[in-house]
Amino acid sequence: MFDGSQADGLDPTERRARVRLARSARIGPVTFHEALRHFGSARAASAALATVSETAIAREEECLADAGGRFLVMGDPDYPRALAALPDAPPVLSAIGRLELLQAPILAVVGAREASVAGHRIAGELARDLGTAGFAIASGLARGIDTAAHRAALASGTIAVLAGGIDQVYPLQNRVLYAQIADQGLLLSEQPWGTPPIARAFPRRNRIVSGLAQGVVVVEAAARSGSLITAHRAAEQGREVFVVPGSPIDPRYEGSNNLLRDGANLAAHVNDILSVLGRPRHSAQVVGKTEQKRSSGASSQVLAALSTVPTAVDELVRRCQVSAAAVAEVLLALELEGRLERHRGNRVSLI
Repeated sequence: MFDGSQADGLDPTERRARVRLARSARIGPVTFHEALRHFGSARAASAALATVSETAIAREEECLADAGGRFLVMGDPDYPRALAALPDAPPVLSAIGRLELLQAPILAVVGAREASVAGHRIAGELARDLGTAGFAIASGLARGIDTAAHRAALASGTIAVLAGGIDQVYPLQNRVLYAQIADQGLLLSEQPWGTPPIARAFPRRNRIVSGLAQGVVVVEAAARSGSLITAHRAAEQGREVFVVPGSPIDPRYEGSNNLLRDGANLAAHVNDILSVLGRPRHSAQVVGKTEQKRSSGASSQVLAALSTVPTAVDELVRRCQVSAAAVAEVLLALELEGRLERHRGNRVSLI
């Protein structure tokens, strides 16, 4: 948690002026940066353009300090460099938690809110293995894939970027996870304290998720998924985009498969990601070996139970004595290889 001390690097008056300017009406990130260039400093720009009072800024800063956080202002030495390089970088972030996570290599893991059981499992395994490899995992604290990624990376380090003010827990079902991240990870928000999350704030949030990261991993994205916004912003920002492939007949993977068609990196396993980005720590060389053995065992069992005669998926789960998610993962791999046919009644057969 923060100790409440001011960061070095910016004159305190200029630092406060940047917060005041950023919190003013009709001053978005792009306008903020243009104002700095035009006026030469936030002090001058704030005197001409700011519409929020010093009292309001002091009140917000006090609320944030009471919650154990502080402002992270562009120009502070601990403001993330990757984010600062963007033309629409947020001038001010509210932050609660472990600020040092911003100095680690970061990967974003995003995907469907209404994710499948297999999607939750895949996202969790990727986040855990990438965390073990030395990456902090960023996401948006949404239901589904975001939640699975945050939970799996709590021990290694996770960053949640909120669409509303940093005091606004959304969705409410993630209240416990929010508190865990505040204690063990890092919460970030561009919005002022008390601002409810509204629809137009989510795409703005997504640009921060991708902007913090070296790359974005997409797990389950439908044709009109918000995760596609994150992926497209990542590509515009020069970040790598990784996609977990899915069945061409599953609508939950339509957007994902379109990203692959358009040139995104395929991420069937954590090593597909590490082979592109490299390994932050030597210990990453053993990442996923246990899981590879487990997946290999499940694959062998499922293959042995399959034949050209259609078999119910539930029967495969009972016969192989492995989880439904593990069976689903093996069946998906076989389907992508063109070795599996699906039939009515949730039955499958080898081709």
